[in-house]
Amino acid sequence: MSKATQTFRPGLERIAAYRAGKPAPAGPDGRSVKLSSNENPYPPLPSVVAHLTTVLPEAISRYPSIAAEELTGALARRFDVSPENIALGSGSVEVAGQLIHAMTAPGDEVMFAWRSFEAYPILVRVAGAVPVEVPLDADARHDLPAMAAAITERTSLIFVCNPNNPTGTVVTEAELDAFMAQVPSHVLVVVDEAYVHFDRSADSPSGIEFFRRYPNIAVLHTFSKAYGLAGLRVGYAIAPEEVAEALRKVAIPFAVTRLAQAAAVASLAAEDELQLRIDEMVAERTRLTAALEAQGLTVIPSEANFVWLPLGEATADAGAAFERHGISVRAFAGEGVRVSIGDPAENDAVVAAVVAEGIGASVAA
Repeated sequence: MSKATQTFRPGLERIAAYRAGKPAPAGPDGRSVKLSSNENPYPPLPSVVAHLTTVLPEAISRYPSIAAEELTGALARRFDVSPENIALGSGSVEVAGQLIHAMTAPGDEVMFAWRSFEAYPILVRVAGAVPVEVPLDADARHDLPAMAAAITERTSLIFVCNPNNPTGTVVTEAELDAFMAQVPSHVLVVVDEAYVHFDRSADSPSGIEFFRRYPNIAVLHTFSKAYGLAGLRVGYAIAPEEVAEALRKVAIPFAVTRLAQAAAVASLAAEDELQLRIDEMVAERTRLTAALEAQGLTVIPSEANFVWLPLGEATADAGAAFERHGISVRAFAGEGVRVSIGDPAENDAVVAAVVAEGIGASVAA
């Protein structure tokens, strides 16, 4: 058979495929604990499951509504915005891609902190734009003054991930206000609030309030994390009307399935019940942080559903140690380990692995 001679887009070799969190091999007790993808450890709410059963037959055999009128209306009422301000996508990552495709031309710059959400540089390069990575500060937080200083005439879009993935850190309202005062009005700032439900910081800005305050703000939300619908893929942007209209033009047709739309609507109707689970996860975050610190580990204060361990050169060894105990974490080589918050038993397993492997002691040494 002759060798294929297809040619590929120039620069494709510089684009890394997104690396999803992987399950761990079974540990000594036969159990595998996946804490590498920031998933909700609890099953969907019973009311959500019950609602899905009523729409399942038609949801499978028919195309979904592209306009998603019921979900768009529910979100508009939830945030007191116009339906024209809302654009949907298959998870907030797809909406982030829409923003980049709609707001940039080849060679335009898209800025974000680094390290931040792994998909940002991939999405930017796929769109033909130029990623501009501004290092986090010494406390693993967005360095907004440095980001403001890095704005050029080619800057089209800026992502502020708040809370930040993978460090869990947040910016303050005053910091974001000062930053916005330095951003040119033609540059769109996207406040990515995938983990906003877990944020308990009194100083954190509300993306929606900033959207009302500034004409060049868009907000990203997802149903994957707090709502526990990661497998159904639904996210959305709240943006100025002309931006939201542009996002709908570049969106993948029928990307948000009927099941995803129905689950999102049912989840919005059950937010009081959902809040109990969110509170449990925040309490577990506090408990896990204290237990890891008691073992000598540095844990960056997190406002998300994960914790960040800045392990530096010990990262690879720590990741392998967790795997030996049947626990998958997200290891960023040479930087640190992100551990998603699981249920109490899973979090206990994380602490037990740290104790058994002496991870805290080895880092301290």
